[in-house]
Amino acid sequence: MNILIINGSPRKKGLLSQMLGIMREELENRGDQVQTVYTNDLSIKPCIGCMACRTKMKCSISEDDSQRVLKMLQEADAIIIGAPCYWGNIPGQMKLLFDRIVYGMMRDTPRFPEPLMKGKKCILVSTCTTPWPWNIWFKQSRGAIRAMREICRYSGFKIVATIERGGTAKHSQLTEKDKQKCRKAIKRII
Repeated sequence: MNILIINGSPRKKGLLSQMLGIMREELENRGDQVQTVYTNDLSIKPCIGCMACRTKMKCSISEDDSQRVLKMLQEADAIIIGAPCYWGNIPGQMKLLFDRIVYGMMRDTPRFPEPLMKGKKCILVSTCTTPWPWNIWFKQSRGAIRAMREICRYSGFKIVATIERGGTAKHSQLTEKDKQKCRKAIKRII
């Protein structure tokens, strides 16, 4: 399988990156082809809200890294999206990416959006400093998962697993339980 990992964390050695690294290793060990995109490494101009992409199925802004990532998404059999919680949401650079490629992920129709990624599986991962269970009760990591779920749902991805890890400030090391959750989630992408 061709798997794309989109890492929204600016910390390439942080807990989220470690969790995505465990997933990547598991996938490679079973023979899958895996590519990782770090959203903070991308050069993407902001969406200008012209809505031209909705009818032309092409962005009116000059080409940048967003179109490259869209092509990778279209070629992938499954994706894993990881984002740390920023104010109960995904980081701005990740949001910027998805804003710019909406035309390639869903098509506007007179009634309901048509998902263009239908049939592809997806895993969502989020981390935050708010300790468990408050990270869920106060919609911190849950807010980041909600934002990613919204993008994936309208695009047609089948979300097969979600992982939320709270309390990263006090507990800055992955536990064996965290690692096991990552390995277990990968088994759902077949």
